[in-house]
Parts: sequence; structure tokens; C-alpha cells
Amino acid sequence: MSITENIKKYREELGDQVTLVAISKTKPESDIIEAYNAGQRIFGENKIQEMTDKWESLPKDIQWHMVGHVQRNKVKYMAPFVKLIHAVDSLKLLKEINKEGKKNERVIDCLIQIKIAEEESKFGISADEAREILKSDAYSGFQHVKVTGLMGMATFTDDMEQVKKEFLKLKGVFDDLKKDFEGIEILSMGMSGDYKVAIECGSNMVRIGSSIFGER
Repeated sequence: MSITENIKKYREELGDQVTLVAISKTKPESDIIEAYNAGQRIFGENKIQEMTDKWESLPKDIQWHMVGHVQRNKVKYMAPFVKLIHAVDSLKLLKEINKEGKKNERVIDCLIQIKIAEEESKFGISADEAREILKSDAYSGFQHVKVTGLMGMATFTDDMEQVKKEFLKLKGVFDDLKKDFEGIEILSMGMSGDYKVAIECGSNMVRIGSSIFGER
């Protein structure tokens, strides 16, 4: 199937309840334009320089999501335009995003990444650490950054029972924090191989790359 057909398939399948982030990392601008012409407006990148280059040359109504691990010294490059940063894992990073948001006179939305996978290579913090950040005086004082939800990545495995267990754990954390903190609305979990399980477990944002654009 073509990129156009894939986008239409996912948009019909997900409807209005689940937001589709098309993961366009490493893909040429021509592929993004094909998806754009099929109606897709939200794209995810994992390298700030690549995302910035694409932002400069592609239509300005595209919403850019940073889905990769973020180094604090690179935040300034995406601060003028990034719509959502998915993988925030420290108060220090939030402080930097707030600083750059202030310079650009905008509020930057972020998700806290919770570590749910058993793999050591996965980034993220614990539920307790996320709670500490959200109730801290430092975060309360930030005017230019806003935590709007959580993100998590399940273990890379064919064992969907394990994946389901990890997603349900994240949904539990999400429900607890949503009760206690205003503005927690987004639960970003699920990728090409496990998005259906993620949606069953309560995800309202999925990150689909290879199933739209083909293997990297």
C-alpha cells in the first residue's frame, strides 16, 4: 500500500478518539508531503536538527512532535515551533524548555516519559519521580512549559501479554496523576507493532512510522 493509502487506513481506523503521530524520522520530505496531502498534519521526529530542517521547508500548519531523547543544549533549536515534546525525563529538562519557551514567548507542551519496559536501553522515570516533579515548587513556577500527559514504550517483544501488562501499568499511573494534577490529558503509547494493544489499554495517541512509510 502507498503512504496515502496507509494514512487513510489509520485515520479511518483511529477516528477522532486517538491522535495519529506519523513518525517521519529519516524519511525524505517527499514522503511527508504525500502523507500531508492525504490529510495528515502531525509528524514525529527523533533528531532536533532533522526536524528543524523539515520545519523550515515544509508547510507551516504541520504540528511537529519530538519523540526522541532530548539533550538540554538542543532545546533552543526547536523551541520556536515544536508542538509537543514526548520524552521529558527530568525537572532540569523542563526548566530548560521553560527558559527557551519564555525566549520565544510561547508555552511548550510536554509529556513525561515513564519507564515501563524491562529493557535497560529504554529511557524514562518512575511514577513517583513524575509525581515529585508535578508537585514541585519549581514546576509550579514555570510559565512557559506545560506537562499535558505521559508517554511510555513497552518492551520490544512478541509477547503481547507482557506488552499489555506494561501498558496497563502506564494507564494506572496516568489515571492517578490525572486525578491529582490539572491538564493531564494525553496518554501516548503504542507504535506500529503494538498500537492495537495500546488502544485497548487506554492510549489516546499512537506513534506509527514503519507501517505508514515503510521500513527504515
